[in-house]
Amino acid sequence: MVDDIAGLTGLLYEVGLLKRYKRTGWLVAGVRDPESIADHSFRAAIIASVIAVLEGGDPERAAFMSLFHDSQETRITDIPYVGKRYLKAALNEEVTADQMRGVPEPVADMVSGAVGEYEEKVSLEAVCARDADKLECLLQAVEYREQGHQNMQPWIDSSLAALKTTTGKRLAEEALRTGTLEWMTQVLNGD
Repeated sequence: MVDDIAGLTGLLYEVGLLKRYKRTGWLVAGVRDPESIADHSFRAAIIASVIAVLEGGDPERAAFMSLFHDSQETRITDIPYVGKRYLKAALNEEVTADQMRGVPEPVADMVSGAVGEYEEKVSLEAVCARDADKLECLLQAVEYREQGHQNMQPWIDSSLAALKTTTGKRLAEEALRTGTLEWMTQVLNGD
């Protein structure tokens, strides 16, 4: 049990790296101080819960998968798509299996199950979580574009093309139609 707790504590420190590791695709686009992987995963989890509940799925399961969908990047980093063309990264399930060595079996099963389900892309919740990943990227691209970064269209286009759910597509259309601070104007105006 002591070794399991030591392994689990190590995993918790390892996952903390996601707060420091930056999303590298944004560096390619010219964003000097891009969001962290943890920043991305947090909003993706919220988006996944929203999409899932509107699509008739389990919002908690979709959000849970989103929290772990990029956890492997503590070991393989966030390789931009242009880099993936030249590298053969380990499968996310394999990285997760390595990350789970030495942690209590219930924790390992829980995390491995979430990552496996996400990567299988079969359950409604996994589809919603994957849409949330893409929609979060689209929202971030729109925000960066409004901040003056001009190279965002490829991220917007690829995110739009990857969306599968009706809710994800509708949210993307609305995000592209409205400004990122329009919600605040409505609040201030009492709408």
